[in-house]
Amino acid sequence: MADDEKGKEGFQYGHYAHRKYLIIAAGVALAAAVYFIDLFFSIPYISPIELFDEFVHPGGTSVMHVILWDLQMPTVCAGIVCGAAFGLAGVVMQTLLNNPLASPYTLGISAGAGFGASLTMVVGLGGLSVLGTYLVPAGAFIFAMLATAGIFLVARAKGFSADVMVLAGIGLVFLFQALQSMMQYLASPDALSGIVFWTFGSLNGIEWTEVGIIFFLFVLAFFLIYRKCWALTAMRLGDRRAEALGIDTQGMRRWMFVLVALMTSTCVAFVGCIGFIGIVGPHVARMILGEDQRYLIPMSCVCGAIILTTADILCGTITPGREYPIGIFTSIVGVPFFFYLLMRKKTVKT
Repeated sequence: MADDEKGKEGFQYGHYAHRKYLIIAAGVALAAAVYFIDLFFSIPYISPIELFDEFVHPGGTSVMHVILWDLQMPTVCAGIVCGAAFGLAGVVMQTLLNNPLASPYTLGISAGAGFGASLTMVVGLGGLSVLGTYLVPAGAFIFAMLATAGIFLVARAKGFSADVMVLAGIGLVFLFQALQSMMQYLASPDALSGIVFWTFGSLNGIEWTEVGIIFFLFVLAFFLIYRKCWALTAMRLGDRRAEALGIDTQGMRRWMFVLVALMTSTCVAFVGCIGFIGIVGPHVARMILGEDQRYLIPMSCVCGAIILTTADILCGTITPGREYPIGIFTSIVGVPFFFYLLMRKKTVKT
């Protein structure tokens, strides 16, 4: 009788896991569909049939080949990879800090990157013919990592407390936003336009090399984080219960925070400050699959990729011939969702 009950429980668990994986697979299929829609239908005045024909039969050095493979394809791939990276960063930070509003955007990492890029443009380094293309992302990356170091040092002094990390991040957001406003005040008209466009975020102009760097860091971070999915699930129970299970909660926060910051800093350095993907993506995944990190982590990546790629489609199609900063559309979606989370007292307390 006991063996029958164990077999029944095993069958139920297998069915439960199978259903979860099917939902993730459906999300991946939807992300693939959105990817191809963005690839073939978001370029005004160019027939999707022509683009698809070039996709199936690459034309070497033709104009259509350059448009699809050198301009459009890196942009769309960056949307998928960066969206997945922001989703991964959001779900890990929300779990580590036990705060549903935690993300690279709300913890000051994106604000630090914005100030670094603004400083580079105001000084004039972004206009250098040889290194200008890379100095703006380099400045953004350096200050994003400095913001991470600031949070890290404050948190270490207080035993890597989740509340201290959140408060330190909020303080850095205000600091870097004030410094960035000063940069905008001092900037020339040309530099000011570049600062405004960059701080809203854009996938345009990204190259294959940059996409490769982001993809490598995302895969590395995903692999290392997913290996700790059981420990992350346990940390949702609170530090005391997680430590009772043998989990070093301070150590987990320390090295995972650095790993996630490195990944997101690289994304922000290349595509600008794109907000709310790290908040919205994980919560959509959580509503679908629950708190089990084995399924929540990959689903958060999928949801982040879908949201960012959908926003990229809207940027190119809402007004044909005019490209909007992608951060505008992610914020339009993210801000109402942000207030929705604030209004849900039960969610904020968990």
